[in-house]
Amino acid sequence: MKTGLADARDEAAPIVQLADVAGAEAELAPLERARAFAEPLLAGRTLDTGEDAFAHAEGVAAILQGIGAAPSMRAAAYLVYAGDFLQKPEEVVAKAFGESYAGLVAHTRRLVQIQRAAREANVEAQRRAEQTERVRKMLLAFSRDLRVVLLRLASRLQTLRWYAASKRECPRALAEESMQVFAPLANRLGIWQIKWEIEDLSFRFLEPAPYRQVAGLLDERRVEREQGVEAFRVELGEFLARSGLKAEVQGRPKHLYSIWKKMRGKGLDFARVFDIRAMRVIVADVPACYAVLARVHERWTPVPGEFDDYIARPKPNGYQSLHTVVMDADGRPVEIQIRTRAMHEHAEHGVAAHWAYKEAGAKGYAGVSAGSDFDAQVAEARKAVLRQLLAWERDFVERGVEQGTEPGAPAGAGMFDDRIYVFTPQAAVVELPAGATPIDFAYTLHTDLGHRCRGAKVDGQMVPLNTPLKSGQTVEVNAIKEGGPSLDWLNAELGYLQSSRGKAKVRAWFNALAQRDTIARGREAVEKLLQREGRTSMKLDELAAQLGFRNADALFEVVGKDEFSLRNIESLLRPPEPAPSEDEAIVAKAVKAPGRVPQGGVLVVGVESLLTSLARCCRPAPPDAIGGYVTRGKGVAIHRADCINFRQIAARSPERVIPVAWGERKGESAAVYPVDVVVEANDRQGLLRDITEVFAKEKVNVTGVKTQSIKDAHGGTAWMTFTVEVGDASRLAQVLAQVARVPGVRAARRR
Repeated sequence: MKTGLADARDEAAPIVQLADVAGAEAELAPLERARAFAEPLLAGRTLDTGEDAFAHAEGVAAILQGIGAAPSMRAAAYLVYAGDFLQKPEEVVAKAFGESYAGLVAHTRRLVQIQRAAREANVEAQRRAEQTERVRKMLLAFSRDLRVVLLRLASRLQTLRWYAASKRECPRALAEESMQVFAPLANRLGIWQIKWEIEDLSFRFLEPAPYRQVAGLLDERRVEREQGVEAFRVELGEFLARSGLKAEVQGRPKHLYSIWKKMRGKGLDFARVFDIRAMRVIVADVPACYAVLARVHERWTPVPGEFDDYIARPKPNGYQSLHTVVMDADGRPVEIQIRTRAMHEHAEHGVAAHWAYKEAGAKGYAGVSAGSDFDAQVAEARKAVLRQLLAWERDFVERGVEQGTEPGAPAGAGMFDDRIYVFTPQAAVVELPAGATPIDFAYTLHTDLGHRCRGAKVDGQMVPLNTPLKSGQTVEVNAIKEGGPSLDWLNAELGYLQSSRGKAKVRAWFNALAQRDTIARGREAVEKLLQREGRTSMKLDELAAQLGFRNADALFEVVGKDEFSLRNIESLLRPPEPAPSEDEAIVAKAVKAPGRVPQGGVLVVGVESLLTSLARCCRPAPPDAIGGYVTRGKGVAIHRADCINFRQIAARSPERVIPVAWGERKGESAAVYPVDVVVEANDRQGLLRDITEVFAKEKVNVTGVKTQSIKDAHGGTAWMTFTVEVGDASRLAQVLAQVARVPGVRAARRR
C-alpha cells in the first residue's frame, strides 16, 4: 500500500517520541522495543498482497522463533515492515536502533522491490526467467548481511500461509517464485522446517488437482493409519529401551509435495511411497545411531535398496542422518530416520542453527572481526552460509529443470559466470570479476594495499599472485611498507590482473611516476634559466601565473615535454626598453629592397637586406606560411604562421610583427632548411639504422638525432627526433610516408 509524505510524517511523530523514550527504557528487550516502534505505523495498513501489515510482521517473527532465532533477530521483522511507512526509514531506524538494523531495513526493502518488479513484469517467459535470475543474484549479493536471507524466507512462508488461510487465489508468479527461488534456497541452507512448508503451499497453488489427489489419498483411512503409526512408535520406543538404548521417538510429518514428486518421478503407486509412515529416532551420539540401526534391523525386516548413510556421506547442505525402510508386522513399509540431537537441529533449522544470532544481538554482522574465539566462530558460520548459497547456485545451473523451472526455460546458465565472492580474514564478503587474482582482491580493498601487495595466502596456503580465485575462498594479502606495482602486472599474457579497477590503478601509478619525472626535468630547466638571468628569487608559482599556467608544476610539465619554449620565459623576464630600438626604426623604413635576397632566403617585405633568422621552435621551410617578429638586437625571427610561440608573442606585442616572404635565389644553388621530424615506434634493435637508411635513400640529409626509450607492457616505446635538411617542405610528406612503412614505426610527423 502506498503512503504519501504527509501520512509518513504524521506517523513518524509518535515514533520519534518512542525513540526518545528508548533511552529511559534501556532495559526493554529489542523485540519489545521494535514491536512497540512498529505497531502504530503498521496498524490498519495492508501490504501489496492484501495482508494486514502488522499481522504479517507478527507471523514472520513467529516463524523466526520457530527455527530458534533470537529476540534481536525477530525484532528486525517489525522494523523492516515499519520502514515501508516512514519518510526516511534508514535515518529513523538508525537513530532508534542503530546502524546495523538500518542497513538491514535498507537491504531487505530493496530486495522486496526487485522481487515485486520481477513478478509484476508483463513479459514473455524468457524475460520472466531473466527477472527471476536477477532475484537469485540479489539474494546472493545480500548474503553480506545473512539476516536478509532468513527474513525473506520467513516472509514468503507467512505470505503463502495467509493465502491458504484466507482461501484466496495466490498469484501464479508469486507461487512460481516461491517454488523456484525460495524453496531451493531453504533446501540448500538445510532449513527443512521452512523448505517443506513452502513447497507444499506452492504445490497447492500451482497444481491444485494433483495436490487434492495426494491429500485425498493421505486422508483415506487416516484414523486407522495414525493409530498404526502411533502403535509402531510406542513399540519402537519400548524395544529400544529394553535394548538399553536411550532415544526419543517421533512421528515425522507428511510432506505432500515430496510424495507427489516421488510418485511422478519414479512412476510409483501411492502404496510404494515408503515415507508415508515414518519415524524419527533422536539419540545422544553417533555410536548410538549405528547401535539403534543394528537393533532395528534385527527386529524388523529391512527393504532392500532403501538404506542411506548420510552420517558418513552428508548431503551438500550438511544434512546428516541414517535412513532405512523396514516392514512392520502387517507387511507395511515404515521409514525410520536416526540422528543425534545436533543433527536434528541442523536438519530442521539448517545453517540458521549456527548463525549465532542469540550472541550477535543487535550488532548483527556489520562489524564482525576475528579478534576472539567467538568472533572467529561467527566468521566461519558466515563463510559456511555463503558457500552453501554458491553451491545452490551451481546446482541450479547444472540441474535447472530439476529445481522446478519450466521445460524449455533457461536453466540459469551463465547467471554468475562473471562474478565471484571471496572472504577477507575478518569474514567480510568481497565481490570480484570471474578469474580475479589476489592482486585484484587487494586493489578492491584499497588502492595503496594493491600497490604494496607482494604475496597472498588463499585458505591459509601461499599462492602466486596470478592465481585465479574461486568463490568461497579466504584471501589474505601480504604487503610491504612502501613500494609500487610492477609493469608485469599489466602484461595480459601473465594474468596478474583481471579487474578494470586494478588495471586502471596500476596505469595511473606509472603515469604519475612518468609525470613526476617530466616535472622534475622541467623544473631543472626553468631553474637553470632563472639562474642565468639572475632571477633566482622569483616565485615559481607567480612566474607560472604570468605565463598563463595554473601552477608551477603545470609549467614544468610542458617544459619537460618540450611543448613550451624557454624563450617565452626569457621574453617575460627581460624588461622592456624605454626607448625605441634600432630594429624598430628599421621597421619604420619603407624603402623597397632591389638587391639580393637576405641570408636565410627570407625577404622582409618593404625593407632591404634586413638580418633574419629561422626560429628553432618551429623550423620554417618553403612553402610554409611565415611571419616575422622584430627581436631586440637580433633582427627578425622567422616563424611558421601556425607556430604557437609566434601567436603568443604576436598577441602580446602586435606592433613588432612584420610581413615576410620567401625569396628566390637566382644563379645560386638551391637553399636547404633544417626541419624537425618526430618518429614514434616500438623499440627494437636496428630501428635507428632502418630509419636513417630511408632518409639516405630519399637523399635527405640528417644533421641531428635525439632518442628516448620508455619501457612498457609491450616491450618499450622509442621516441626519436630527427633534424633533416630540405629545400621544400612539401616534399617532406613523401619522405615521412616512407618512414612510416618501416617495421615497428607507429607514427612519423613533422614537429
